[in-house]
Amino acid sequence: MRRFLKALCILPSLLLASPAVAQTTASRIDAHIETAKVAAGLDWRNTFVNLCLPATPLPPNFPPPTPAVAPDPAGWYAPPLKVFDNLYWLGTRQHSSWALQTSEGLIIIDTNFHWATDPEIVSGLLTLGLNPRDIKYVLISHAHGDHDQGAATLQSRYGARIVMGAPDWEDTLRRPADAPGGVPRRDISVGRDGMNLTLGDTTVRIVPTPGHTPGTLSYVFPVKNGSATLMAAYSGGTIMRGFGADPARWDEYIASQRRIARAAADANATVMLSNHSEFDGAYTRARLIPAARQLGEDHPFIVGRESVQRYFTVMTECAMAAKLRATAPQR
Repeated sequence: MRRFLKALCILPSLLLASPAVAQTTASRIDAHIETAKVAAGLDWRNTFVNLCLPATPLPPNFPPPTPAVAPDPAGWYAPPLKVFDNLYWLGTRQHSSWALQTSEGLIIIDTNFHWATDPEIVSGLLTLGLNPRDIKYVLISHAHGDHDQGAATLQSRYGARIVMGAPDWEDTLRRPADAPGGVPRRDISVGRDGMNLTLGDTTVRIVPTPGHTPGTLSYVFPVKNGSATLMAAYSGGTIMRGFGADPARWDEYIASQRRIARAAADANATVMLSNHSEFDGAYTRARLIPAARQLGEDHPFIVGRESVQRYFTVMTECAMAAKLRATAPQR
């Protein structure tokens, strides 16, 4: 009886505490969003909007199946563009693929959907005066069709070696043989410690950043701008919805953003790249390169060390806000 009476006494305080807890959670969410908003500034507004504002959860079968027939090129085709003396953009208007030129051949970073492989990557290289047969490595940031469906073609046609995170290789090799773009043969697998990939005069630091997929990879590598050599950071996986209420998935993603941010800081990265042009503005920035620069304007992709770090702050803070939304107790 005493325990029962004691419980009755405690119950009102618990009921009163519930709204207070909810209010505290809402305040914490607002604080993370405000921090991300300030960090985004004018540089990373699209990243902030896409990641921080509440959105409809992704379907369980994300990413959705790839259409067998290519969409109308009028909605996605973009011309190839030279961004730095050794870096070329081969992307569509929505997704980025890159060619990193070294003294001993080319490294392709991400390959887009299968219908973009020939018009964007192969023909793009030829338009830029580069030879697709010089492709030595293809780095896949993560095993989703909008980034990896050209891998098998570049491997079989040119003998390129495919580099992918170990867990994503497992997912890739489970695809049916008639999957869009085909299935690449297992090649270089990157474990949890990452690796350095060197081709000729260029070394790419490969940093595992699991979260978007279990094997997501990000990169840090040098780019040449006239007589200057700068460091670029490449974010390999961005969208974070679909984690549900599993705190471990959110924590993994957050830890990954901090890991690549540290790698970028250690390398003094002043260039920020992504595999989605909606996040880094690649399609727009690349077209601005030939334009005359006004007083105080630099190369469109050279944003500075502080801005690179702010990009990862946006991703981290938005993820922390989204985690609170997803895992907060329901009243």
